[in-house]
Parts: sequence; C-alpha cells; structure tokens
Amino acid sequence: MDTPSSQPLLRVEKLEKSFATGEGRIDVLRGVDLVVEEGECLAILGQSGVGKSTLLHMLGALDQPSGGRVLVRGDDLFAKDAEELARFRNEELGFVFQFHHLLPEFTALENVMMPGLLRGISPAGMRERAESILGEVELAERLHHRVGKLSGGERQRVAVARALVMGPSLVLADEPTGNLDPETGERVADLLLELNRSRGTALVVVTHSEVLAARLGRAVVLVEGGLEERSPAGA
Repeated sequence: MDTPSSQPLLRVEKLEKSFATGEGRIDVLRGVDLVVEEGECLAILGQSGVGKSTLLHMLGALDQPSGGRVLVRGDDLFAKDAEELARFRNEELGFVFQFHHLLPEFTALENVMMPGLLRGISPAGMRERAESILGEVELAERLHHRVGKLSGGERQRVAVARALVMGPSLVLADEPTGNLDPETGERVADLLLELNRSRGTALVVVTHSEVLAARLGRAVVLVEGGLEERSPAGA
C-alpha cells in the first residue's frame, strides 16, 4: 500500500461516465485507469467525440463520474464537498481551454488577477503576482490592453498566465493550440513546456496534434472508453 510520500500527483481508478439519451445509455468512459506523476507531461489523444474533454473535466472535478475515483496525492476529489472542491480547483489546478474563456471587457492584468481576487487575496498582492506571470509569458507590454483587443495568440498566453497565477501543481489543457495558426500554436506549446520546466507544474493536455503530443513526451489514446498507452509517434 502506498504511503503518503509515495503517492502520485494524480491517480485515476476505474473511472466511468455514462449519459442517458432518448435512445438509451451511452457509455463514454469505461473503467479508465491513469497515473500522472509530479511534474510530468502527458498528452491525451483520440478521435473527436470519444470523450477526451469529458475525461479532462472529471480530472478537474468540473463534472461528476458515474463510477470510479480521481485521487490527487491520495485524496479522493469526489469525497470533497462543494466548498472544498472550489478551493481545490482554485489553488491546485489550472485550466487552459481551446476557447480561452477570458472576460473581454477586462484587461489582461485584470483577467489574470481574477482567480486570486475570488480567493480573497489582496488586489495589491494579486497585481504583483499577475504582472510577474504576464512578464513570463512575454506580455509585460500588454498588461492594460483589454483582451478583446489582443490577438488570438496573445489571448491564449493570457489564459496560460491565468491558469498558472495561483501556482497550481497540475494544469489541464483542452486543445490549447487547436484554435491557433501553426506558428502561434507552436509558441503557446513552447510556453507551456517552458513553464513546466521552470515551475515543475504537471501538464495533462488533450490534443489532436501528434506534433504537440510528441513534444510532451508521453501519450495515451482514448479508444472505446479506455486509455491505451503508446509512444507519441504512434510506434
């Protein structure tokens, strides 16, 4: 039996997700098992509609499984109450989505400050944190631009900064380069990998891109409701 010190960052055990439809039950996830270690990078590949985003949402406790467990350092996410889950998502997880879900009427700085302000951290303290992380993602000159006026690549970098500003141990990214041109997508991938190296933040990335998967170094494929481990190149 694992001791607390030997627990992986993330362990998924027999995770299931089903949906009821007018034509009967659809089993999307059928007993998924997965382990992600501290600081690891993982790509989740698979055809459209197989449940990759559904899996990612359950890893982040944004959706409830039909069965199974998601444990972070041995702690069962779905044994927590709503307040504990909200605190966990705010402090331990970062999310990056294909469509960045920023607030367009606010500046880059205000968007990145938001998670900490919601947590009750002082505006002065969050401003310092947000300015620092925006500098790391090369947006120091764009702090006070409304995100609606930024380019697609700049918005995604703001989204990455927002995901990392609270110092999470795990970032979950759903097609973070899928809505960008290849050159801009490569820059966002560079950024994610550099922040993984410099901060030790684990990355779990849903992607259709074999190129991005190869750069992450480890890949699993979601097939018929289960995960298959394979090399990113498909060997």
